Amino acid sequence: MLALRTLLTLITLSLALTGCGDKGQSVPKVAFANTDITGLDYARDFQLTDHNGKPRSLADFSGKVVLVFFGFTHCPDVCPTTLSEMAGVMKQLGEKDASRLQVLFITVDPARDTPALLASYVPTFDARFLGLAGDQAATDKVIKEFKLFVQKVPAKDGKNYSIDHTAGSYVFDPKGHIRLFVRHGQGAEPILHDVRALLAGA
Repeated sequence: MLALRTLLTLITLSLALTGCGDKGQSVPKVAFANTDITGLDYARDFQLTDHNGKPRSLADFSGKVVLVFFGFTHCPDVCPTTLSEMAGVMKQLGEKDASRLQVLFITVDPARDTPALLASYVPTFDARFLGLAGDQAATDKVIKEFKLFVQKVPAKDGKNYSIDHTAGSYVFDPKGHIRLFVRHGQGAEPILHDVRALLAGA
C-alpha cells in the first residue's frame, strides 16, 4: 500500500512539473524572468516595410525568436537604452544563437522616421537589427493590434514634439507565437535568460 502511495505521489509530481507540448509531448515548464503572455489574443502580426524597403510580416522571421520594440529615432532615453540592451544580449548569446534572434524596432513616428533615417539609426546598435515603418494608417493599425499607448507631446517651442509610448517589448517564439512582455529597464540578463529558454524550445 505504501509503495502504491509513493508511486502515485511521484506520478503527481511528474505531471505538475511538465506541460503538454506539440503532438502531446511533455515539456518542462519554464520559469521566465519576464511576463509570460502566452496565448494573448492580440499582438499577433504586423504588415510594415523594413529600412531596406522590403515588406515584412511576422512570418518572414519563422524559426527565430523575435523581439519587437516600439519607439522613435528622436527618443532621448528609452529607445536607445533598449536597443543598447538588446545589442548586449546579441553579444552574450554568441554568433550561433544570435543568428536565431531577430530584433525589430517599429517606429510610432512615421512622419519623421523615414526609411533612410531608420537605416542610419537602428543598425548602429547591431547590424542585424531592422527598423520597420508604415504610413500613418499602417502605424495606427499596428498600435491598435498591440494595444499600445502612444501620445504626441508638443515641445515648448511649438515646433517640435516628443512621443510618450509603451516602453516594453513583445517576444515571439520561433513558431510565431506571442510569449513574453519585457519590461523596460531590467538590463540584459533577464532577456538573455528568456531568449535562451525560447531558443531551447520552451
